[in-house]
Amino acid sequence: MSTQKKLMTNWRWWICSLLFVATTVNYLDRQVLSLTYKEFIAPEFHWTDADYGTITSLFSIFYAVACLFAGKFVDWMGTKKGYLIAIGVWSLGAVMHAGCGIATTWFVNGVDSVQALRAVKAGSEMALSISTVSVYLFLMCRGILALGEAGNFPAAIKTTAEYFPKKDRAFATSIFNAGASVGALAAPLLIPPLAKHFGWEMAFIIIGGLGFIWMFFWQFMYDKPEKSKHVNEAELAYMHQDDEAEAAEKTVSSEEKSIPFMQCFKFRQTWSFIFGKFFTDGVWWFFLFWAPAYFQDQFNAPASSPLGQGLIFTLYAIVTVISIFGGYLPRLFVDKKGMHPYSGRMLAMLIFAFFPLVALAAQPLGAMSPWWPAILIGIAGAGHQAWSANIFSTVGDMFPKSTIASITGIGAMAGGIGSMIIQKVAGNLFTYAEGQGAAFHFLGFEGKPAGYFIMFCFCGLAYLIAWTIMKSLVPKYKPVELR
Repeated sequence: MSTQKKLMTNWRWWICSLLFVATTVNYLDRQVLSLTYKEFIAPEFHWTDADYGTITSLFSIFYAVACLFAGKFVDWMGTKKGYLIAIGVWSLGAVMHAGCGIATTWFVNGVDSVQALRAVKAGSEMALSISTVSVYLFLMCRGILALGEAGNFPAAIKTTAEYFPKKDRAFATSIFNAGASVGALAAPLLIPPLAKHFGWEMAFIIIGGLGFIWMFFWQFMYDKPEKSKHVNEAELAYMHQDDEAEAAEKTVSSEEKSIPFMQCFKFRQTWSFIFGKFFTDGVWWFFLFWAPAYFQDQFNAPASSPLGQGLIFTLYAIVTVISIFGGYLPRLFVDKKGMHPYSGRMLAMLIFAFFPLVALAAQPLGAMSPWWPAILIGIAGAGHQAWSANIFSTVGDMFPKSTIASITGIGAMAGGIGSMIIQKVAGNLFTYAEGQGAAFHFLGFEGKPAGYFIMFCFCGLAYLIAWTIMKSLVPKYKPVELR
């Protein structure tokens, strides 16, 4: 065994690094809007928080619907082609955002340049026309972005299942899933300066173009393990250690019977994953979409200011450092404590479900310093990323490889629906609370701060609710058996 380990190649980790980069680009593209909305885009297009909430919520439902089909698409096209198409589509959608200003001038009479949009009197009929037209244009671009981004996690999880044994999948998933927090970490350092010095349009173009570069590396580096010239027999045997037949034959895996799409919903394991994603994905997206606006609203710290950049960077630095251990913890339970992988994963998820509770203190402690919300939201976000790495891996634990991408897509759809609800509620709540002022209050806070506190309360409790439902649906490890 020691000789085998010495001779084993490690190409699976190179593939994992590609998944990490793709997920980083995915979240960079997704965050360009949130980091340019309040300071650059809203004044130009006369948006309210309700407008922004509409865009982020409909992006979520676009993403949810696309996820419903993305997993099946990846299963049908294969991992290599499916991933290439997905990132190509979302990169195109990201770049297209840059044209929304020019396109708005085409549809609004009396405005002949992008510079003239900002000069229109706020609250006027023309301002309303500009906001309405621009919202529709951004929704079109967000729809294309969502269509492509929906393929990222089904393809990445399918790749992980192909290249890693069950005991390593959560760790590998936590590594590539850390791309979400790394992308969010890099975003405040890259996007606001680009928007400030070159215009918000160039921020979309430059960040969106990164995906096209990734496609080149994926084309030449990825192949199925059995066909890859970079994977030797020892590494292939390690990958297939869960399947004695695969390990013995050391040949191309035989085709597995796939579960028809509608039959996926007959399994309690599917519904466990659905509820786990529905209650928790929207929390991460709420922090992702609204944190920059929150820091500007509450502490007068725009994303392009040193304080705004520092707060957002601190938030995601905490997420990045802590969340990487999310996939390692169940591995520790399995290797050191002798627990079954599923049991170890569920125990780890319960531990991580307590992390977001600290978000309950973000608004109260924000009265002392803006750094407290940044730190506490960062801890909550780290809990989500660690949770996410493990919940994705429960699919690989219980479903055959031929159906993993489909189940992942269904769960992502549920997460998108949950996020749609949260984003829409948040946008309308913030606009309403701001308009009501002191007449709107919640647990000692008034106006918009009260609205943020309400959202933080839900975010803090969501994971314990999700874990309880998942555990009740699948109390013990029970893989899906095809007949």
